[in-house]
Amino acid sequence: MACRSGCCCGSGPINDDNARFLLLALFIIIYLLCGAAVFSALEQPKEREAKERWAQRFELFSQKYNLSKKELNNFLRNYEEANVAGIRVDTIRPRWDFTGAFYFVGTVVSTIGFGMTTPATIGGKVFLMFYGLLGCAATILFFNLFLERVITVIAVVLRSCHKRRHNKVVLPPNGRQVSEGNRAGGSAGKGDELAGWKPSVYCVMLILGAAAILVSCCASFMYSAAEGWGYLDSLYFCFVAFSTIGFGDMVSSQRVVYEGHATAAYRLGNFFFILTGVCCIYSLFNVISIVIKQVLNWLLRRLEAPCRCCFPRRGHHPHRHPRRNVVAPGHMRARRDLSIETDAINESETDTGRRMSGEMISMRDFLAANKVNLAIMQKQLSEMAIGHPRQSSSSSRQNGFSGGVGALGIMNNRLAETSVDR
Repeated sequence: MACRSGCCCGSGPINDDNARFLLLALFIIIYLLCGAAVFSALEQPKEREAKERWAQRFELFSQKYNLSKKELNNFLRNYEEANVAGIRVDTIRPRWDFTGAFYFVGTVVSTIGFGMTTPATIGGKVFLMFYGLLGCAATILFFNLFLERVITVIAVVLRSCHKRRHNKVVLPPNGRQVSEGNRAGGSAGKGDELAGWKPSVYCVMLILGAAAILVSCCASFMYSAAEGWGYLDSLYFCFVAFSTIGFGDMVSSQRVVYEGHATAAYRLGNFFFILTGVCCIYSLFNVISIVIKQVLNWLLRRLEAPCRCCFPRRGHHPHRHPRRNVVAPGHMRARRDLSIETDAINESETDTGRRMSGEMISMRDFLAANKVNLAIMQKQLSEMAIGHPRQSSSSSRQNGFSGGVGALGIMNNRLAETSVDR
């Protein structure tokens, strides 16, 4: 990988965000190639076998009923059109009654899109474009807010457990028992109390992963009993549906009546499990993406050393320009366990306070980093103006002109000198 700082090898400087983007793009391409190779090796023999079996059955059927292959192909094409419209060999529930339409819009706004029901009219297709635009955006916002609520609940649980273990009871002068934790945090708001209890990204990932597995296992039992699928097939359907992939090869709650089961209760349970599963898996994807970004930042830190042919690995070169947002205030310390909020916003910060992503720094960090330098600069400007180091005297304090910083300080010092001379 080319040096991001620029060197004599001819490669220009590469921004951290661009380097991370290129590294992630390379990883996705390699990931796609590996996945294509695995699925091709697993599924291609089955596809060839199915084609050969279908060709034999097609030939035997045309010979047995004395049908031309052209007429038989036209009939099969007509059935494919009917299949797209929702007509199946097996008896299924109506696709476009209110319950069927509600199931359809649910798959639209959740971006699952099974494909078993699609609009066939021009008006329905045009309405879907506008309906899906707003609905998908609102649902994605709901998923993000769900993740925020999960983080808040975890923070509350962590704070409660800590207070339960380490809270000491203090007896005030009035004789009433008040806990030390309540006295310290009674005046603070809830947001201030939870500010230091945000869980780490790994804790949130573990909890969301356990919740997704629990929901999938429970839903698979229900689908196996109601739909007659195998348990592994039910797990496969749960992942495809909850991750909003939605192939459409297996779709739940499509029969008119489920014998031996309460149809209304099953459809309500199906809606609940799909909603809960999509929330858990979508939030898990967001957290995993943060972890992936942390891994990319680690790789970039490993690769950020300049070329050895130009400069030493740890040395400093006078012509090397510092990074634009390298600010390391003295009060900042190393943080080993980053919270989910700092991972989501400033996940590229290193132990020295350097921000790898090139984010703009806050004014508080800027002032903390440059407070000492600013004071020294002001003192030097004042001494240069008067020609010698300033001597604090009572007269200079009484004349009302001393003090100030920068250009105002220089002017006040000049006025103080003239007033003393007079």
